[in-house]
Amino acid sequence: MPRHAGEGRRIDSPAGPPHFVITFFGNRSLAVQDAEAQGVEHGRGALEMAAKSLLARESAIYEARRPLSRTAWNAGKDKSAGFYAGVPLHWMTDWPMPFPMVLRYAQGARLEDIDGHGLVDLCLGDSAAMFGHAPAPVAAALAARAAGGLSAMLPTQDSDIVGRLLSERFGLPFWQVATTASDANRFALRVARALTGRKVLLVFDGCYHGAVDDTLVDLRDGRTVTRPSLLGQAVDLSATTRSIPFNDIDALEAALAPGDVAVVIAEPVMTNCSMIQPQPGFHAALRRLTRAAGTLLLIDETHTLSSGLGGYCAVHGLEPDIFVAGKAVAGGVPAAVWGFTADIAARLDTVRAASPGGHSGIGTTLSGSALQLACLRACLEEVMTHDAYGRMTAGAERIAAGLEASIREIGLPWHVTRVGARLEIVLRRQPLRNAVDARAAASHAIEAALHLALLNRGYLVTPFHNMVLVSPCLSPEQADGFVEAFADAAASLAAEAGSI
Repeated sequence: MPRHAGEGRRIDSPAGPPHFVITFFGNRSLAVQDAEAQGVEHGRGALEMAAKSLLARESAIYEARRPLSRTAWNAGKDKSAGFYAGVPLHWMTDWPMPFPMVLRYAQGARLEDIDGHGLVDLCLGDSAAMFGHAPAPVAAALAARAAGGLSAMLPTQDSDIVGRLLSERFGLPFWQVATTASDANRFALRVARALTGRKVLLVFDGCYHGAVDDTLVDLRDGRTVTRPSLLGQAVDLSATTRSIPFNDIDALEAALAPGDVAVVIAEPVMTNCSMIQPQPGFHAALRRLTRAAGTLLLIDETHTLSSGLGGYCAVHGLEPDIFVAGKAVAGGVPAAVWGFTADIAARLDTVRAASPGGHSGIGTTLSGSALQLACLRACLEEVMTHDAYGRMTAGAERIAAGLEASIREIGLPWHVTRVGARLEIVLRRQPLRNAVDARAAASHAIEAALHLALLNRGYLVTPFHNMVLVSPCLSPEQADGFVEAFADAAASLAAEAGSI
């Protein structure tokens, strides 16, 4: 039984069912506007007040335990030269921590900071280490390749093997390698426009496909608008990008009706604005309507590789024209892949033959490097295996069942949603249908408090809406410990909210 299980009480909305979800959006005004439109503020105030109090207590604990991380952070940010904001990437300051935790090492499902605190890792580098940190086959391949050259802009003996492995694993015949999923998506979108002769892209509201300018839009009052949080944006993206709600077949049909959409780019399960599952029949309609409109379908599986061997497409029988995966596909080494059908390959041959010489806008110097190919081979052959996925899924099922039981025991109106080894605690009873639901339910206060409370109890989850990812290295005892840590933190939150 979870600790303090009897301390919580249900926090319901007098205006209707509760609408809570752990989600963070950089643009808070959208969340506020949607929350007001949905009328979900009733009953949430007590939880958010309690969350702020919990966050203050947990922040004090975090700071007291990490003097070396604090010193390193202060030294980095106080320099007159060096890394901007004191970190190699400014995202590293976005965690809900008083200051960044400085990593010493990571192995399997554990990491340790420079203050000596060990953590069970359920963030896994936001999916880059989906199969565990430093998997031995990838580490060995990296070391062996380093001795023979990392990048020469030439194929290696691994090339044919990796191409065959990708085709066998993901079901499409032709492949290319990029350095990041952002690059792979960018290249694939360019190809789609070239093959169709159309300029317009169709995305789903709340999407994130990496640093791909064309996809960084929002849907506001039925209009596609450039995402207001973008820095230095020079053009109006709505001129060539159209955004519609996920799971809305009527909106999809209407958006495709003009016949000007080159490609629909989609995650099969939306994972970047909380986790939004496809409703029954949605993917079948998406494929049928895109084919009828002469529009290509690009499925971005960078996060949904967690679904099982071959990703969501293989597990659920989807038939994309183009497939993209990054982050974890080479065991955490910077690499991404994009594959496509024989028809796409033939059309690409025709377009390339008719194009003048020069840069195509596709590819970078480090794409397809000897290092990437060696690590892709090791990951596909020895790490991303049927057995590994079996352990990942079993661990996620164990955690999901434990979380659901804890939520019921405490009496919170929440639920758990899962795609393979990836799961989230959604702080409302109903599944999310689209980004409007997600924004309306968003609560940075609750997310931040639970995140830091879990960290102080020994478990690191993703800083973006507290997504949980289970690697094959996670033991049943670690899974149960995470459930207990969540129950303890959630019960404390609910108890304090009940006293307000």
